[in-house]
Amino acid sequence: MTDKKPTHHPSGAPWRNFYGRFRGKTMRDSQKSWLEADLAALSPGAVGWDENPDRTPLDLAARFGGKPVWVEVGFGGGEHLVHQAALYPEIGFIGCEPFVNGVAMLLGKIREAKPENIAVHPGDARDLFDVLPDGSVDKAFLLYPDPWPKKRHHRRRFVTPEHLEPLARVLKSGAEFRIATDIPDYVRQVLEEVPKAGFTWLAEGPEDWRKPWSDWISTRYEQKALREGRVPHYLTFRRN
Repeated sequence: MTDKKPTHHPSGAPWRNFYGRFRGKTMRDSQKSWLEADLAALSPGAVGWDENPDRTPLDLAARFGGKPVWVEVGFGGGEHLVHQAALYPEIGFIGCEPFVNGVAMLLGKIREAKPENIAVHPGDARDLFDVLPDGSVDKAFLLYPDPWPKKRHHRRRFVTPEHLEPLARVLKSGAEFRIATDIPDYVRQVLEEVPKAGFTWLAEGPEDWRKPWSDWISTRYEQKALREGRVPHYLTFRRN
């Protein structure tokens, strides 16, 4: 007998701690119906360990018809993802979000806007990175990620080697990585950790991180930050 924590799930997956929320307040009946009716068809492919235990790489050319692929990690309510998909119909988008309420919100926006170039992974981005081919992604977004403000929780942030190294692997050389946050200490950790993972910060002056990108849409998380007096930072990196 042992009480040692297992290193793998019964499926064979490596055990990964996940510290965020999977569910929030009760969803509306319409949102529940969207999850049941729409989500499966929007999958980027076999991502989960139960459906893809051998971790066979996704066939992105088949999924998106040969379009370049952009990935948004933690799309929240989906405002930015749907906005980008409408602006760039020639791009294939994969959105990752483990919070099911956010996924349901995105599905409602997809029903309204009807983009045909979005795939949705309703889970941990690390599981998606496992099955994305090396150098297959042209751009990635990390927008207002969970700040984990307590110092002892900083290792839970996305901008740690556990997340950045697989992200760097799936990004093409020269790919762009955009980060938006309103937390000064998160900016500090970004500037410390992201370059070590193989990225170059593209800022040449203060306006490069004070002004949003030209194709930006302000999300509900940003609006909350502005109401509460926090200052957004917009950081752009290039994969070396």
